[in-house]
Amino acid sequence: MSTNSLTITDNRTGETYEVPIQDETINAINLRKIKVQQDDFGMMTYDPGYTNTASCKSRITFIDGDKGILEYRGYPIEQLAEKSSFLEVSYLIIHGELPTADQLAHWEQRIMRHTYIHENLTDMLKTFRYDAHPMGILVSAIASMSTLHPEAKEVHNPEVRMKQIYRIMGKLPTVAAFAYRHRIGRPYNYPDSTLGYSGNFLYMLDFMGQSNYEVNPVLARALDILFILHADHEQNCSTSAMRSIGSSEADPYSSMAGAAAALYGPLHGGANEAVLRMLGEIGSVSNIPSFIERVKKREVLLMGFGHRVYKNYDPRARIIKKVAYEVFEVTQKNPLLDVAIELERIALEDDFFVSRKLYPNVDFYSGIIYQAMGFPVDMFPVLFALGRAPGWLAQWVEMVDDPEQRISRPRQIYLGERGRDYVPVDQR
Repeated sequence: MSTNSLTITDNRTGETYEVPIQDETINAINLRKIKVQQDDFGMMTYDPGYTNTASCKSRITFIDGDKGILEYRGYPIEQLAEKSSFLEVSYLIIHGELPTADQLAHWEQRIMRHTYIHENLTDMLKTFRYDAHPMGILVSAIASMSTLHPEAKEVHNPEVRMKQIYRIMGKLPTVAAFAYRHRIGRPYNYPDSTLGYSGNFLYMLDFMGQSNYEVNPVLARALDILFILHADHEQNCSTSAMRSIGSSEADPYSSMAGAAAALYGPLHGGANEAVLRMLGEIGSVSNIPSFIERVKKREVLLMGFGHRVYKNYDPRARIIKKVAYEVFEVTQKNPLLDVAIELERIALEDDFFVSRKLYPNVDFYSGIIYQAMGFPVDMFPVLFALGRAPGWLAQWVEMVDDPEQRISRPRQIYLGERGRDYVPVDQR
């Protein structure tokens, strides 16, 4: 008997089974041999929300939630946020290694030359209502891109796949900027590739024909860092959606539209909006003690603290807090920052929160920064999507190339009726 295995005894039958352990997991299909009768289906696991079920093997992102560690391809997030750029990190996530200078220059050039979008797509964006949510516009635009690039269905052709990656990375900021400009009733600004990825995005959002217009480099760098912090985060809801849709060999645009739709949900991409609402309701530092007491009595929720994965301080939160101060050096200081800092200080010293491992997460400060930069709240999930795009694409490519992956098809535990006979409507 192997020592690297589990021995399971079925107390119903007295039968003993040996289940191999690999990478600290067992293959769920091995549980199927545990049966009472030979014609039984066999044992399954029940795991709503996949809280303890691995759906894939991945080499992209490593997270140790207990120690507060986040790494992309083995590189600590702290080093990447300090020293790298978003497009360089995107190359790392998708290709697996940091690029050489020539590789990075080629990568940036190919992405930036795809920032222009098809005029048919531009015309479609103009058909949305003036008050359409920019995230709804983004989801629709990503899905519609599959009709403009039908060759994207060749998902097993590496050259075709890479062409779509260039297109998606280049065009998403343009679509996002056009959605924003549409919302505020202003004409679209077409891309300027000389400004860099984040600088070009800010230009498309803000430019109003000023002869002396310049993108603030501090804000462009802050946005670049925020994108880096969101670039990938293992098998979260939207990434799982990207992989699940892609497992049917859907093209990357259709898969990403589904991922963006998952991100649209307030429990995923809208968490920083909830933090802003909470801080606004607190109002001032003097109101924090009474708010903390209401949290302890479970009358209100403490938003921006705690995480499904992290049971320690979210490493992204430390970085983003520093970015907040840098942003406020060039923008009007957001009064909610003082409330956030004091709320964090009190919570980190209170045994009620520390014992429950409720530490600030990335959403706690990101909304304050976005608001200071002038973004309306409904743009927050769009910004999240722009940052997460390389992660979605890397996960999709990894899934397509993984010979062990099959079309996603979870099992269920059926609890409904059985063997009923149809009754005509006049006899019911």
